[in-house]
Amino acid sequence: MMNNLFSIFDPSTNLFNLSINWISTFLGLIFIPYSFWLIPNRHYYLWNFILMKLHNEFKTLLKNNYFQGSTFIFISLFSFILFNNFLGLFPYIFTSTSHLTLSLSISLPLWLSFMLYGWINNYNHMFSHMIPQGTPIILMPFMVLIETISNIIRPGTLAVRLTANMIAGHLLMTLLSSTGNNMATYMISLLIMIQILLLILESAVAVIQSYVIAILSTLYSSEVN
Repeated sequence: MMNNLFSIFDPSTNLFNLSINWISTFLGLIFIPYSFWLIPNRHYYLWNFILMKLHNEFKTLLKNNYFQGSTFIFISLFSFILFNNFLGLFPYIFTSTSHLTLSLSISLPLWLSFMLYGWINNYNHMFSHMIPQGTPIILMPFMVLIETISNIIRPGTLAVRLTANMIAGHLLMTLLSSTGNNMATYMISLLIMIQILLLILESAVAVIQSYVIAILSTLYSSEVN
């Protein structure tokens, strides 16, 4: 009997008592190298078009902080999360991005590196960022406290946003599919149509969430310099 509704997302496959579900995290890397060995096709041109659009957008967001190659980390972050989000939509493939273990492992070191770089090299700018321009003197201590708290919870909000959005859609699809056994025949066709619509919605969410994480990480990095 299922003790917890969310236990359906727990890693369950094991080999020699080692959980192999997390191997699905690296399956996205399989789709990348073949484009370098084959004649350029539609898939290659489409992916190259997306990467160039992202590069130009990240370059604009970084503004004066841009240097050659600085957008690669954010493009890689977008690609990694996008592949894992999409792979989680396939049956019997473990969705690693629906766990805080992975999302926090991505957001926390990224945010920590930005903070260390900013406070070590540009501490005057970091202090001035604590108090927005035009803040009354009496409100300055409160603004420092609010800005500090909002800065500290950034990696948590990045991780929870990704995890919650990926779990919500998967959980809804799982709950709907579990009711199919008790439905009439004419209702099953309606259920299938709803599941297809939810799958399309989840595909859009997979793209949007990877884009949001990459954009927010770019904005956080542009604030430390």
